[in-house]
Amino acid sequence: MRRTAIALVAAALLGLTACGTSEPAASNDASVAAAQPVSLTDARNKKLDLKAPATKVVALEWNAAENLVSLGVMPVGVADTKGYTNWVTAAKLDPSVKDVGTRGEASVDAIVALNPDLVITTTDEAANTITQLEKAAPVLVVRGADAKNAIPQMKTNLDLIGQAVGKAEQAKQLTADFDKALADGKQKISDAGKAGTGFTMADGWKQGSTISIRMYTSGSLLGAVATELGLKNGWTGAGDKDYGLAQTDLEGLTKLPDGNFLYIANKNDGGDVFGGDLAGNAIWKNLPFVKTDKVHRLPDGIWMFGGPKSTEQFIDAAVQAVTS
Repeated sequence: MRRTAIALVAAALLGLTACGTSEPAASNDASVAAAQPVSLTDARNKKLDLKAPATKVVALEWNAAENLVSLGVMPVGVADTKGYTNWVTAAKLDPSVKDVGTRGEASVDAIVALNPDLVITTTDEAANTITQLEKAAPVLVVRGADAKNAIPQMKTNLDLIGQAVGKAEQAKQLTADFDKALADGKQKISDAGKAGTGFTMADGWKQGSTISIRMYTSGSLLGAVATELGLKNGWTGAGDKDYGLAQTDLEGLTKLPDGNFLYIANKNDGGDVFGGDLAGNAIWKNLPFVKTDKVHRLPDGIWMFGGPKSTEQFIDAAVQAVTS
């Protein structure tokens, strides 16, 4: 007993001395490392103290769920598991993961029933919902996105989640893997003589007879990644401050220059407005990138607002589209 107590105290002191942060100190004793408390500051600038790394985690946004699975921690609950399955193929959920409602309107009762030791959500979550959840479990809030800092924000979110679940080193490795995938993709585009090639990135949906189109500016995560790959975004208008998205319609696409038109659709949710509804439209057929056959539907299941694993899927797909 005494030796165990001494070991625990020593490990705690080592953690404080090593970094002065929440990151658990390296240890060869997994049981000691797992017992170390975690202290971090979330996107609300609120300090979060956990007695130990969280193991029963509920994720209310899909990027958080993706990061957890990528880190090797299967969440016990996720908002809209069916939607996640359709849209996020980079990090698949176990069938055991419980559905806790929809994104933006999660079921507090369903979450409480899972008795989580941590709930992760984003700054998009309603403040009153967070307040309710904090009565049942600690809540880690990460910023959904930052159009002024898209790629670093993605990494920051992964890092925070990694600390909370005791997987800081795994988070660092995922970040390193992402950086390598980005560098490799950039090299492939350069080798193919496609550096500086124009592109635009979009998704779209139909409601009634109205088709809405979303353009991914250079502040969006995928727009920022494509720019880092060495491509030039043909959509120069502004987007929202968080996700860097701009709304337009078919007429708005007539302002685009020639270049590769990349888009994401989903056969299980919303279908393909570009390849279906617009295919016979005279305006669509006369757009420069349609006439030059540079329209590329990227594979279903690449989550546009995810973590490093989803974004690596985008890198592979974008490189393939531009260099093919």
